[in-house]
Amino acid sequence: MNIEKLESAAECIRKSRYTVAFTGAGISVESGIPPFRGENGLWNRVDPIFLDINFFKAKPFQSWKIIKEIFYDKLGDAAPNLAHEMLARMEQRSYLESIITQNIDHLHQKAGNQHVYELHGTYKRLVCTNCNSEYDISFADLKYLPPTCFVCKGILKPDIVFFNEPIPAFAKKRSFEEAAKADVFIIIGTNAEVLPAAQIPEIAKEHGAKIIEINIKPTHFTDLITDIFLEMKATEALGEIGRLLYL
Repeated sequence: MNIEKLESAAECIRKSRYTVAFTGAGISVESGIPPFRGENGLWNRVDPIFLDINFFKAKPFQSWKIIKEIFYDKLGDAAPNLAHEMLARMEQRSYLESIITQNIDHLHQKAGNQHVYELHGTYKRLVCTNCNSEYDISFADLKYLPPTCFVCKGILKPDIVFFNEPIPAFAKKRSFEEAAKADVFIIIGTNAEVLPAAQIPEIAKEHGAKIIEINIKPTHFTDLITDIFLEMKATEALGEIGRLLYL
């Protein structure tokens, strides 16, 4: 553990006027949620075609069987870990303005964060593919697949970004705006290889933000834009930063 780097990171956050966190799958792994990519990633055992929007429209039942198994049978029981909780405390104490996340697991909100921009949507909401009506997942009975709309009987789709679907316009706009406003930008548990997410830390850097990166191994950001690299698990790094900030 590099105490000097942790102290520098905490001091940057303490002095910051506008800190933004940017999170990926690595922050939720310690809550038992596997990442999509990498050695233990979902795509090693599940064909990504099931989350392609064109496949979903053509064969919704087949897609929903896999979606239910990998998301809805597991995510509802997942709980925020110490890293999520520390980010929530940071927001409550005005050390953090917002979170931009690539995760769909809703754990930041469960932990208590209010200002969360979900680049890839959320599993908690379903949208009708016919009339665009929206439902909380609690309204759907996933014993019967695919779930259908109460209004028009159209097929419901998880409000997550499938392959060949655009990023939600509002989340994308606000994420880019938040990155541009930040004077401290914390990358946590992501190497953000997918566009447009990969551009967001770079925008923060271009606008003068100091970049703190928390990852278990170096990423393409580390040498390119990172100022303070904490090669640690998210819970360990944020737990120590929280202690230094007296959270």
